[in-house]
Amino acid sequence: MFPIGDDDSQVRISPIVTTGLIVVNILVFLVELNGGDALVQKWAFVPSRFAEDPASNWPTIFTAMFMHGGWLHLFGNMLYLYIFGDNVEESFGHVKFLIFYLVAGIAATFAQYALNENSSIPNLGASGAIAGVLGAYILLFPQARVDVLVGRMITSMPALIVIGFWFVLQLFSGAGSIVQTNETADTGGVAYMAHVGGFVAGLAIALLFKGRGGPPRTV
Repeated sequence: MFPIGDDDSQVRISPIVTTGLIVVNILVFLVELNGGDALVQKWAFVPSRFAEDPASNWPTIFTAMFMHGGWLHLFGNMLYLYIFGDNVEESFGHVKFLIFYLVAGIAATFAQYALNENSSIPNLGASGAIAGVLGAYILLFPQARVDVLVGRMITSMPALIVIGFWFVLQLFSGAGSIVQTNETADTGGVAYMAHVGGFVAGLAIALLFKGRGGPPRTV
C-alpha cells in the first residue's frame, strides 16, 4: 500500500510550516549534491562521534533531519509529509506543529542511537520526524480516508489501517535490525528504530496536546 493522498476538504489553514519544511528539505538536498560526501560526513548524525563528543556534535541532531540519501529517499519522505502534515498542522497550530516536528525528529534520532551508539554510519533523513507526524495523524484522524495505490488500483482506506500497517512493518523490521546489530558488523541501511521512536513520540505528544487543547476537528 502506497499512500498518494488524503481528504483535505476540511483543512482551512494554509499549511505554511509543512510547506516550509518541504522546501527546506529540498534545498538542503540540493546543497548536499553540491557538497558531496564531505558535507554528509560533517553534518549527518554519526552515533559513535556523538558518543565521543556530544558538546561538539549536538548540531547534527538537527541538521541530519533535513538531509537525505538520494532522490527516492527525499521524494518518499516529502510525499508523506505533504499528505499528512497539513492536517496535523491545522490541529496543533503552526508554532506547536514546528516544535512537535523537531521533537519527534530528536526522539527518532535517539531511538536509533540507543540501538547502536558505536555505529560509525551517518544517520540522516526526515523519516523519523515524519513518522512522528504519522503517529499524531493516526491518533487525531483514525477514520480519515487515505487514497492508496495497491498494485495498479487506487483505493480509499481509513488512516488507522494504512498507517497502522506501516507501523507494524517498521516494528518488525526494527526488531530484525536489533538482531542484525547483535550478530553482524556495522552496516548501512534503513534506520527502522528511528521510525518506531519517531512514531511513538508523535503519538505521545499528540495525546498530550489533545488532552490540553480539547478534541481536534475531524476530517
